[in-house]
Parts: sequence; C-alpha cells; structure tokens
Amino acid sequence: MSATIVVEDLHKAYGDLKAVDGVSFEVQDGEFFGILGPNGAGKTTTLEIVEGLREPDRGSVRLLGESPWPRNAKLLPRMGVQLQANSFFDRLTAREQIRTFASLYGVPDRKADDMLEVVGLADKADERSETLSGGQKQRLSIACALAHDPQLVFLDEPTAALDPQARRNLWDLLRDINGQGRTVVLTTHYLDEAETLCDRVAIMDRGRILSSGPPAVLVRGLDAPTRIAIESGVLPAGDVRALFPDATVEDDTVSLSIATRTPAPVLAALAERNALKGLSVSGATLEDVFLELTGREYRA
Repeated sequence: MSATIVVEDLHKAYGDLKAVDGVSFEVQDGEFFGILGPNGAGKTTTLEIVEGLREPDRGSVRLLGESPWPRNAKLLPRMGVQLQANSFFDRLTAREQIRTFASLYGVPDRKADDMLEVVGLADKADERSETLSGGQKQRLSIACALAHDPQLVFLDEPTAALDPQARRNLWDLLRDINGQGRTVVLTTHYLDEAETLCDRVAIMDRGRILSSGPPAVLVRGLDAPTRIAIESGVLPAGDVRALFPDATVEDDTVSLSIATRTPAPVLAALAERNALKGLSVSGATLEDVFLELTGREYRA
C-alpha cells in the first residue's frame, strides 16, 4: 500500500506549551486512521498542520505526495475537511448550504443535491440549517466536506456531543465513506468509536504519540486481567476472596466482579456452586490501553 500521508518529526509550540512534540506517523491509501487522546493532547493541532491550516515549527508533512504548507491549492480539490465546530451560512437551507460549498469546486447543483441523499438528509433539504438536530448538522457538515468527491477526508471529533443513537447512525455513514475507497483520518476521544471504525490508531498525549497500531493488536499487547461479573448476593464477597486469593474482588451491591488472569478455574468454581446468575465475562479493551498509557486523572 502507498502512503497517503507521511508525517515526520512534527513540532508546534505556543510559548512554553508544546502542543505537538515530535509526532511521526503514516496513513496508507484507503485506510481508516484514528488519532486518539484526552483533551489537550495535541490531536486537533496535529490535524490542522497536516491539513495545511497551520504552519509547523519543525518537521515535514507529505499529503498525497505534496507539501500542504504553504497553503497548497493543488491539494484542496483532493481533500475534504470536517472541522470540530460547524460553520454554516446564516439562514440558508441544507440544500443551499451544500450547493454553496460545492460551487467553490465547480460541482453542479445536481451532484451536490445527490450528496444530501448519501448522508440521509434528502428529506431535510428545504429546512434551514439552524433548525437541524445536532446529528443532522454533523451529517450536513460531512456532506459539505464530501461534495467535491475528495479522495482523502479529515474528520475532527465528528460525533462530539451527539446522543448514542445519532453517534451510531453517523458511524454507519463513516463506514460507507471509507468503504467507497476514501482514506479517512479521524480524531476522537471516544474509544469505542475508534475500536469500531479504525484500521489503525495512534494514541497521543501531551503532544506525543505514545503507541500506534491496529486496535486489536494494542489490546492484545496489554497485560490486563479478565473481568468476570455475577449478580451481587449470589455469593458473599468474602467467600469469593477466600476461593480466589490471587484475584481482585469488588462488590458494588449490583454486581460482584472478579479480575483474574486465570479465568477458566474461576468460571468452573462458580459453576460448581451454581453461582452464574448475571454472568458476564470481558477482556481488555482499547479503553484499557488508553488509560494505561495516558493515566486516569481527569483533565478538563
């Protein structure tokens, strides 16, 4: 596979703050690539440099074989950008919005209207954008980014502040976009989103990439216990601790959970005691990898 994006030793500072501190990665043609990190990790700044919206202090970016900075007009028709905040023209309908964006690239109205169908907004074409729901506005924003049929699409936290149903509906759209052969670069702090959508991810914090690879490979590389949960009250927590002294046992009055690296004998012992009511078994997830790398403290 050929590399659509090549980033090498990227740096960007604002005074003493190192927003991007030596970032390097590649994105292959047709790949769905995710950049993950807590608030302030440097995700958006990295993306803006790659898109050619910001000048790096040091390092290089190659985008479809070209440098995006200084602003490269040859790249603009080949990439679509959905920014973190929607910016629509006041008092225009959804149809008028997308036709306006499409006209910047010489795209005819008919083709722009077809994009509303692609993102499931054909029935909202004559509604003003300010009356649309959050999920519908995100779909319209993505439609505007796709109106000129770019081969590379950047999405900066497209599902932020959406309800669960709207998020999952948008996931289906993003899969379709990638399935049509487009390269997609996504920033998000929703770990389930990245695990579901991305072929590979890079986990960032404090301006650096801490780890990268396919989500499943990153999860397998984490030495994390299996979590076994049963309904609280099925067995006393003290008895469970005595049975499994090497496990971590917690009872929150709803579920009794057992974290163990030897799940088979634990499950067998619970079965022998007819204590499988409410049973659930789960392994490590991308969220566990993320927290292991970035820490658990809250950062606004």
